[in-house]
Amino acid sequence: MLTMKDIIRDGHPTLREKAQEVPLPLSEEDRNTLLAMREFLINSQDEELANKYGLRSGVGLAAPQINLSKRMIAVYLPDDGEGKSYDLMLVNPKIMSHSVQEAYLPTGEGCLSVDEDIPGLVHRKNRITVKATDIDGKEVKLRLKGYPAIVVQHEIDHINGVMFYDHIDAQHPLQPKADAVEL
Repeated sequence: MLTMKDIIRDGHPTLREKAQEVPLPLSEEDRNTLLAMREFLINSQDEELANKYGLRSGVGLAAPQINLSKRMIAVYLPDDGEGKSYDLMLVNPKIMSHSVQEAYLPTGEGCLSVDEDIPGLVHRKNRITVKATDIDGKEVKLRLKGYPAIVVQHEIDHINGVMFYDHIDAQHPLQPKADAVEL
């Protein structure tokens, strides 16, 4: 079982590397890693287990965050606020297209690899289309909007060596862009 001690923190060089493509079909080790990442997210959202094991709550985790330079992400979002749930384990995800319109979370973003609170708005695309391979080796195409799109973009950034705070405007960190949607 993964715990917070398995998650590397800001400043670790792996977090700034562009992760390697994962060979397909998935090895048993890569499958187990993805399942462990998903399990961490589920446990982190369970108040009892989170308290017992000292887990910070998370909705997404990328392999580089557990010091594996591989293009794998897990997202577990039991309710996106609009009655939809997302339980994703994606290998080699790529954003194929995106909206011009941007969106942001009014409270900013957090990250399991960043211990301090970094104030600032992170503008991301409001809609994205992602192609990836799922844990069973099937190619999937996902159209995501709003919060789930933001979560997946945050995790894809991790496999590209990008941190959420790289997107914050240093001059005007709390200034929403014109036409951006507040979620």
